[in-house]
Amino acid sequence: MLNLSSIQLSAWSRNKYMLLEPSRISRQEYIVSDLISELPQGFFRRVFVPVIFTLTIFLSASLLFFVQPLFAKLVLPKIGGAAGVWTTAMLFFQVVLLAGYIYAHFLSQYVTPKLQLPVHFLLWAASLWFLPLSVASDWAYDPAISTAWQTLLLFAVGVGAPFGMLSANAPLLQTWYARSGGPSANDPYFLYGASNLGSLLALLSFPFLAGPVFGISEIGRGWAAAFVGFGGFLAISGILALKGPKEAVLRGDSSLGLPVDKVSGVTIAKWLFFAFVPSSLMLAITTKVSTDLGSFPLIWVVPFALYIFSFVITFSKPQLFGQQISRYLAIASLAMLAILMSHWVGSHLTWSGAVLYAPALFFVSVEAHRTLYVSRPKARHLTLFYITISVGGALGGLFNSILAPVLFNDIYEIQVSIVLGAAMLMGAGYTLNARAVSMGVFVAAIVLVPFLLVDGILARPMPMQFAMGLMAFFAIALIVFSKTPVTIVCAIGLFLGTDIFADKGAYLFKDRSFFGAHIVFETDNLRVYGNGTTVHGYQAVDQDSHLPTPLSYYYPESPMAQILRSEHGVQSKSIGIVGLGIGSLACYSQPGQQWEFYEIDAMVDRVARDTSMFNFMSECAPGSQTHLGDARIVLEHQDFHFDTLVLDAYSSDSIPLHLVTLEAVQLYTERLTEDGLMVFHISNRYFDISQPLARIASRLGLGAAIQFDFPSPGEVLPKGARSSIVLVMSPDPEKIADLLQDDRWEPITSDGGKIWTDDKADPLSAIR
Repeated sequence: MLNLSSIQLSAWSRNKYMLLEPSRISRQEYIVSDLISELPQGFFRRVFVPVIFTLTIFLSASLLFFVQPLFAKLVLPKIGGAAGVWTTAMLFFQVVLLAGYIYAHFLSQYVTPKLQLPVHFLLWAASLWFLPLSVASDWAYDPAISTAWQTLLLFAVGVGAPFGMLSANAPLLQTWYARSGGPSANDPYFLYGASNLGSLLALLSFPFLAGPVFGISEIGRGWAAAFVGFGGFLAISGILALKGPKEAVLRGDSSLGLPVDKVSGVTIAKWLFFAFVPSSLMLAITTKVSTDLGSFPLIWVVPFALYIFSFVITFSKPQLFGQQISRYLAIASLAMLAILMSHWVGSHLTWSGAVLYAPALFFVSVEAHRTLYVSRPKARHLTLFYITISVGGALGGLFNSILAPVLFNDIYEIQVSIVLGAAMLMGAGYTLNARAVSMGVFVAAIVLVPFLLVDGILARPMPMQFAMGLMAFFAIALIVFSKTPVTIVCAIGLFLGTDIFADKGAYLFKDRSFFGAHIVFETDNLRVYGNGTTVHGYQAVDQDSHLPTPLSYYYPESPMAQILRSEHGVQSKSIGIVGLGIGSLACYSQPGQQWEFYEIDAMVDRVARDTSMFNFMSECAPGSQTHLGDARIVLEHQDFHFDTLVLDAYSSDSIPLHLVTLEAVQLYTERLTEDGLMVFHISNRYFDISQPLARIASRLGLGAAIQFDFPSPGEVLPKGARSSIVLVMSPDPEKIADLLQDDRWEPITSDGGKIWTDDKADPLSAIR
């Protein structure tokens, strides 16, 4: 045993602890403080304290970022499966994250240390009221109110309190650690790396681990249990902060050696800009990919995870990328993104094309966040730093979710983000000069010429192999001018500007809504309607003045037409069409039939009923009604019983997952007559959902048949006709038997695989 009386208080010890409050420190306290370093408690503070804080902030971040895809998936059946849902959800999370950072700032700056833990713990306890997470069963979508606003409100009521509490922990726990006296307490930013690592692992575990294995309700209960357990770690961390020599760190001295001491307006503006650019780019890429490939957790999570991972590696010691390497990779990424976004490469995004977006987003984010880390302030300005970068991220969400749909008539925010990413390389001290601008114009011209030749002479999308060669050339050329960033900005800006101008064309209509971009144009004597990157209808231009003939997927010999012109279709008294398009199917209507259309996007209804563009609706179904809103939600509150119900609700090639689950098909069955038909149009470039639907049909005891309407070798479809895949279900086996008398139809049975439900569905299993 060590005799306390034998311990001598050295002059060094007295001087060291005089950094605290000398007038209030007794000799006994000096002795106890020395014991912390001399006895096992020294090891305790060196090891236990950082471990506890790291685990606490890791768990907090994991909960924070796991709940984002979790709650977004919970609301999809309520708000619909558009790409804009996730973008708007991200805006909500960024705004609440900002509110959490502001709360942490005021709590750490203006509330005494002894009260900070009780106040924050009370907020944690209040958040328990909202567990387990859920959406009110009586909530209903209102098409008369902004979809973005309804999405924000739904998230605020359902997850606002727990998310807000968790969002405050990253800066607050770092401030507490600065008071704890643990290793590197004077530079606690390493905890931000641990926080972002937790965020990254949580994001990736949702689509790859939790989603495929557990149902959404099970995941929700597990998240709630982890949130309760987090309270214990929070309490221990708060107590350790109170026990540490906090004043020594927070008062600071010149030995801290962090880059920023005084925070100026210019510094804050720099933080805002470098936080805004990667946030906006991440959301723009997410919108692009989810519009084309599907709105489900994997598509949301991968770009977000890459964005978060860039924080992990830039806020960790040692950094993975040096300044020069980071800069070169960012320049190459911007060149690649510029060419990928050009209409010359082709409007249809493939899985391989989507993969190219990932490293580009990552390296641009690394450069932005590396710059933020280099300019980080001392610990006393830590909460201000996080508030500022949170504001920058939220502004990115505001721009992409709210402003861009109002400002642009197409999804141009990704081009804006690319140009701003190039401007990010300029830093300070660069001015425009004729030579730098001229070189930018020269580089852009060299890259533009091949594209202009393809557009003007070959009139077809450029092969991806050739486009990748141009990417490499563009990247190398820009890296050569890495020391003159004005050249880079001019080259990228000119290339993208020319691309947008060249793609304008003679559009009869071009606009966008919450649910995507819309265009109407004429080519080869056909008037074409495009939504997202997929054509949703044709009309022959010379049929404007009389009864039009349906084309595209609905031409007279198509599977859809076969159903509606069959004996069953002609005798149907009531027909429901989910997914209006341009109203082509209306021209298969018969006298005395009641047709009801369902459409989530009011702009689609506007296009279909505008006789200056299309006249299917005006000529064939002038008195029909369009029920606006997500079809599943609307049908739930109606009491129609259809003889034929057509499900044709695709936007681009994304899967409206909540429309093809067991619960959804069960609802459709309830809206059918006893001998009614459900007709699913499931043509898709990337997903084959025939088996998920066949499994559901088997579970519900429905008969099913399918037709693959592809031309035989040497056969050519009529002008304006397109191939399609159509699957039909019915509770009446005789209806399916009648269809199967036609050799073009074949039975489809379940393969015994997992059934998609609202609680659990795996779209990755349906990839072609």
